[in-house]
Amino acid sequence: MSQDFSASWQYEVPTAGSRHLPPDAGYAKALTNQGYGFEVAVADLIDNSIDAGADKVVVHFLRDTERILSLLIVDNGHGMDDSALDAAMTVGHRRDYDDRALGMYGTGLKAASLSHADSLTVVSRTKRSRAAGRRLTAEGIADDFRCDTVDPSYAQDLVDCYDGIIEWQGTVVRWDLVRAFRTVTPGQSDQYLSRAISQLETHLGLYLHRFLSRGLALDIAVWDVSSGEGMLGEELDHIAVEALDPFGYKVPGRAQYPKKYTAPIEGVGDVQLTAHIWPAKSRQAGFRQIGSLNERQGFYFYRNDRLVQAGGWNNLRTPEGHLALARIEVDLPSHPNPVFSLDVKKEGVTVTPSFTAGVERAVDAAGHSFPAYLADAEAAYRDGAKRSEIVRKPVTAPGKGIDPKIKRVITEELPQKPGEDPIAFSWAPLPADRFFELNRDANTVLLNKSFREDFNDGRRGGANDAPVTKTLLYLLLEDCFGLGRWERGRQDRIDYWNTILLASVRTQRERRERGMD
Repeated sequence: MSQDFSASWQYEVPTAGSRHLPPDAGYAKALTNQGYGFEVAVADLIDNSIDAGADKVVVHFLRDTERILSLLIVDNGHGMDDSALDAAMTVGHRRDYDDRALGMYGTGLKAASLSHADSLTVVSRTKRSRAAGRRLTAEGIADDFRCDTVDPSYAQDLVDCYDGIIEWQGTVVRWDLVRAFRTVTPGQSDQYLSRAISQLETHLGLYLHRFLSRGLALDIAVWDVSSGEGMLGEELDHIAVEALDPFGYKVPGRAQYPKKYTAPIEGVGDVQLTAHIWPAKSRQAGFRQIGSLNERQGFYFYRNDRLVQAGGWNNLRTPEGHLALARIEVDLPSHPNPVFSLDVKKEGVTVTPSFTAGVERAVDAAGHSFPAYLADAEAAYRDGAKRSEIVRKPVTAPGKGIDPKIKRVITEELPQKPGEDPIAFSWAPLPADRFFELNRDANTVLLNKSFREDFNDGRRGGANDAPVTKTLLYLLLEDCFGLGRWERGRQDRIDYWNTILLASVRTQRERRERGMD
């Protein structure tokens, strides 16, 4: 006999019991194939550090002379004890998040890590517990969702290596058997790391810029474990990530901007939009160095101060060149709602049609409409296109050895030659009559190591030391790279620059020894 559903279709479907269905082993493959980009995965782990109250985070690459070995993310957050580690490493475990947390789904640590590495280790300590650790491997998950316990002595040794960060509490997340690292051929590690660190610095600087502006210390470091200096070796490079504000212009591109608009969104209520117009032809990093201008126009969504979408019109309109100066800041409601949904990787927001309908009806305090803002942004672009400007000669980009803050200013002020490796600076043993030499094959300026302490007040310098000297040499020597035939006149210039600089550094040394400086 057929059942009449016409009167009860809208009610809950009746059930007749339940079964426990454990995850299939194939779930492990799905977990490791979430489509996380490298920078997105690292940012997801740093979200966990911020949620743990960390104000210091280091992204740490370990390498030897030929290979990139491991990646570690170290923080000084409140840490985890044994039970918290078990929960964090349980596949499928979902914990509760408060309204201000950056975490959402409870899968980021495992999914982001195992998308790139076949082995994930987490070592942590709290103020009340000793260092402890757990390890997940792709093989162990595929077999029986096995989680290994890290030897306590190793856990303590690893924490001790980072005593400058983890003083009383903190966490180390370690990736081993990183699939991308294993594809790097011997001799190409420097080039790979240079590109990877540059992309990572840009992504973290952009998506975490509000936290960085408020004092989060986020560094990227490279250490050579083959040097024999301690458990982690010798530091080769160190970069302090700076905030890359997509609204960080000095002067707006149109008077009276930015403006705040109120959009009535059905299902959420009033949502505030802060509309910005960049100055035309800006060279600032927050405008030009975060991706193509067409991709970066439109909406910038934030969730709890964390950028989760950098540009895009979300079906309001299509990107086009005349709106390249238009960017709109939107802080998402902290509570769940039916209009905005964020993907698990936190790099895109999906909206319902009620959002675009509400934006089209948005007005500012004076009653000006959102379409009027778009018209102002387009007019600013057209006015800027009419203005002539001095065209500066492109240069080869500065590279390793120059402080990132200086590199950013150089790239803001000077256009870059496409397709050329950056000019790096390195201290090396050189003859006593040479202050510097050029390795044009490797695009590197070699500085005489015997003078290094003279530029660091007698202390051991870091990877980005002697910033004034390196910057001046970069400006002098940039046009000596990327050439075909090496002219005698250029060599003569290199020779007399060496002679003059040697006299300068020796004079500086003599003055310091006499106590005159």
